[in-house]
Amino acid sequence: MSTANPQPLWRPDPQRIAQARITRFQSWAAERHGAPSDGGYPALHRWSVDRLDTFWQAVTEYFEVRFSTPYARVLGDRAMPGAEWFPGATLNYAEHALRAAATRADEPALLYVDETHEPRPVTWAELRRQVGSLTAELRALGVRPGDRVSGYLPNVPQAVVALLATAAVGAVWTSCAPDFGARSVLDRFQQVEPVVLFTVDGYRYGGKEHDRRETVAELRRELPTLRAVVHIPLLGTPAPEGALEWSALTSADTEPEFEQVPFDHPLWVLYSSGTTGLPKAIVQSQGGILVEHLKQLGLHCDLGPEDRFFWYTSTGWMMWNFLVSGLLTGTTIVLYDGSPGYPDTGAQWRVAERTGATLYGTSAAYVMACRKAGVHPSRDYDLTRVKCVATTGSPLPPDGFRWLHDEFAASGADLWIASVSGGTDVCSCFAGAVPTLPVFTGELQAPGLGTDLQAWDPAGHPVIDEVGELVVTNPMPSMPIRFWNDPDGSRYHESYFETYPGVWRHGDWITVTARGSVIIHGRSDSTLNRQGVRMGSADIYEVVERLPEIKESLVIGVEQPDGGYWMPLFVHLAPGADLDEALLDRIRRAIREQLSPRHVPDEIIEVPGVPHTLTGKRIEVPVKRLLQGTPLEKAVNPGSIDNLDLLSYFEDLARKRA
Repeated sequence: MSTANPQPLWRPDPQRIAQARITRFQSWAAERHGAPSDGGYPALHRWSVDRLDTFWQAVTEYFEVRFSTPYARVLGDRAMPGAEWFPGATLNYAEHALRAAATRADEPALLYVDETHEPRPVTWAELRRQVGSLTAELRALGVRPGDRVSGYLPNVPQAVVALLATAAVGAVWTSCAPDFGARSVLDRFQQVEPVVLFTVDGYRYGGKEHDRRETVAELRRELPTLRAVVHIPLLGTPAPEGALEWSALTSADTEPEFEQVPFDHPLWVLYSSGTTGLPKAIVQSQGGILVEHLKQLGLHCDLGPEDRFFWYTSTGWMMWNFLVSGLLTGTTIVLYDGSPGYPDTGAQWRVAERTGATLYGTSAAYVMACRKAGVHPSRDYDLTRVKCVATTGSPLPPDGFRWLHDEFAASGADLWIASVSGGTDVCSCFAGAVPTLPVFTGELQAPGLGTDLQAWDPAGHPVIDEVGELVVTNPMPSMPIRFWNDPDGSRYHESYFETYPGVWRHGDWITVTARGSVIIHGRSDSTLNRQGVRMGSADIYEVVERLPEIKESLVIGVEQPDGGYWMPLFVHLAPGADLDEALLDRIRRAIREQLSPRHVPDEIIEVPGVPHTLTGKRIEVPVKRLLQGTPLEKAVNPGSIDNLDLLSYFEDLARKRA
């Protein structure tokens, strides 16, 4: 593909470059740690990966990370998997997240917005007080370091308080959004055996109330390790029998006590999509997340105490955890609990306006929906405080870049557009925002500091200006310390290190350009990604194939050239069954109610059969490639398929759709 010498869509002006925190960091690191003082970001990035230990030491010093016991060295064993960061050190993530309360007690730490779009502040002092009260109550309930605490919660202040209190006691947080059905939640929570469950009685979305009390009752029945259930009456219902009231646990005026835990002590469990079985329970560490998020938010996102950070997300997506970490930089974070398009498509822009957001993050799909709907954000809303619009969840197409740029330029705004890409697996970005670099249409600005990102061909050779596999050749602090219930580490190893031993292979197709920018082409595996929420095909199959009319099914998520995402479900019917409206409705309802409304397929298509490998595994990635227009001979090895004629059907379908 050609990436030769296009003109940038945007360049930061000299003042923005001079004032950027990453510029100040580079000057500081040059004085104290031998970082290059000139050469700009490319030189700083090269130094950060060549001198990995020195770079991460510099990050901890620059952001004044408080180690209650010092580390012996920055990086012990640096092998992947198994890299050992800051051995000997102890600290606490929540202590750092609440540091700003000491100097900015009466300023807002959180701005909570629901579908009324009226922001409600929670001050730093109030946040710290509630965390202190809940921390003491968790300890009184017998919660100890390493215990798991779960939340079935929307994006509300109580979820932030519960996460921080969990981290303060050294317990391990895990959450799902309340639009997940019971089966989806249990597939995740049953793996980690939580001792406490924080839950709402329901949630509001799209102007409607959604009662979740029956689902909560099922979770309580199916999670035998629970010692306590905490009821948050979002819809105003009384606590069910045996549940504790949120208000009673958070009413005391108690100073939080922060358990000092080892750097690699688990902070939270996030979940992969579950493509080949149960979702992987990904464990990340208190120290690893702390330093990675300080780097990402404080340097790449350029966030500080004067900023307001809004990202549209739910508690079932890693971007929620990333958003909460905005507190680490003393930033006010904006929590929006509601539909992205209620009461109209411009809803998220209205939230950005009403909260004075300076960094506003959303999905590429939302940007493209606004373009299609004729929304004019900079004309119709006062977005003068917005310095950066960031997108993730899927690659922002070139038309999305141009539309955002033109919409803001029309009102004279100097908008920095940051398309970013990372993963739940590291709860961070591999590539994306750099405030001092130009933005090229359709491209991520650069790999992140300390991230040795490369595109590799199948033989394991780096390629420039060619499509390759996204790999990371040096460890990152936020890489998983392990998967839950993976005692020998085999599942962790198979997930990232089987293709290229000792090198992280992420599962994205990328191009690293000669300019140092990065282009993301979508998944090289079969993960389903709707509105940033990932789910595996196995979840869909389990639900759909319970219906007696369905012999077998195949679901594919296909990134479209226009930035859209097409998710068809192919069904092979049992003899005598008919794919009529009644069956279509039952399939959709089963997925909506048992899994997630986000993962209802765009189309349900009858097929003569489902292709498999010779060992009986459904063929997903080759079908995805066929649907994206790859010729059959390049999409699959014919000798590995049980029925090649079935693949011809999908090739024909792609031709017709084109």
